[in-house]
Amino acid sequence: MFRDREDAGQQLAERLLHLRDVNPLIFGLPRGGVVIAAQVAATLCAPLDVLVVRKLRAPGRPELALGAITVGDDPHLTLNQDLIDLISVSDEYLQMEMDTQREEVKRRNDRYRQGRPAMSVEGRTTIIIDDGIATGATVLAGIMGLKDRKPGRLVLAVPVAASDSLEKLSQYVDEVVCLHAPDDFMSVGVFYSDFHQTTDDQVMELLERSQPAEKK
Repeated sequence: MFRDREDAGQQLAERLLHLRDVNPLIFGLPRGGVVIAAQVAATLCAPLDVLVVRKLRAPGRPELALGAITVGDDPHLTLNQDLIDLISVSDEYLQMEMDTQREEVKRRNDRYRQGRPAMSVEGRTTIIIDDGIATGATVLAGIMGLKDRKPGRLVLAVPVAASDSLEKLSQYVDEVVCLHAPDDFMSVGVFYSDFHQTTDDQVMELLERSQPAEKK
C-alpha cells in the first residue's frame, strides 16, 4: 500500500490537513515513526519532536512485548499482564528488563535530542505518530506518557494498524487517524514495498532539519 515511509507520511499528512490551522505539535516514535512524522510536520508546518519508547522484551522471544516504557523524570510504564502471566515471567526478569530499557530510553533520548529540550505540550493539540501498530503496547506507553504532560487534545495518527489494537487505543486519545486497519493484519512491514530499518543517524538528521533556523 505504501512505497516507503516517506510515501506513507505524505498520504497520512493529507488526512491530517484539518488540523493545520490549530498549530499542532508532532511527535514521532523512533525510529521509523519519526520518518512518517517528519513528512506530516512538513506538510502541516508544525514542530517535530521525538518520543522515545522502548519495548519490554519477553525472555527468549524478544519480538513479544511484555509492555513498554517511556522517557522522562517519571517514566510511564505499560504492562501486558495477561502475557506476563501466560508465559510465567518472573518478577526478577521483569525488573531486570525494565531497568535495562529505562537506561536505553535515556541513552537514546539524549542522543536524539542533542541537548534540545522536549516540547511543552500543555494545552496544545498533539499528534503522536508511528509507522504502524501491531499489538499497540509501545504506542500505548507513548500515549500515556504524553497524557501525563496534559495536552489540550491528543491525536493518534498511523498509516496502518491492526483493527483490534486500534480499537483499544482509541479510548485513550481524542481522535484517531489511520489509513488502513485490516482485520487480517499480519505485520506492519507487509504494507510497505520498502521497509528497511531506519538508523539513529537518520532520526537525528530529521530532527535537526526540522529545527527553526535560529535554533540550529
